[in-house]
Amino acid sequence: MPARIDHARTAEELFRRGYNCAQAVFCAFCDVTGLDVDNAAKLSSSFGGGLGRLRETCGTVSGAAMVLGAVYGYSEPGSAELKNAHYELVRKFARRFRERCGSIVCRELLSAAGVDPAPGGTSAPRTPDFYRKRPCPKLAYEAARIVDELLAERGLSAGASTADEEQCSGET
Repeated sequence: MPARIDHARTAEELFRRGYNCAQAVFCAFCDVTGLDVDNAAKLSSSFGGGLGRLRETCGTVSGAAMVLGAVYGYSEPGSAELKNAHYELVRKFARRFRERCGSIVCRELLSAAGVDPAPGGTSAPRTPDFYRKRPCPKLAYEAARIVDELLAERGLSAGASTADEEQCSGET
């Protein structure tokens, strides 16, 4: 039996390797979605920095929603029942993330960590100081952990990220 992947740790590590926040979470679940990392990274690349660094919905939240869509999404355009059930799952994720991390909005999460939340600009160099100041690695961890919880609640025990400690705050 193959070892279970710790999606939360994988998401955090992918962010630290240079993937954006949305890519880190979405790519961490390639074993679940069936996508290869290259295509998953391309599909999620626009959502980093709160959608192209607009600082709107946190990219980790967008990446998590993409995982939930890939696994539980609907494809029948006229099915209100399927749409409603899927949107409720996404809202359930968002509620948990907001409860644990304080917000689902990129600029609010950055501001709370003392990071300038101004939209636009260019990517900051990924230095040790960058990782020390930003909440993003821990947000990626927590988003992936919540996705694993939701998958497990629905009978898909894919990940090993079941630690009890919250990861949104604290030193990285």
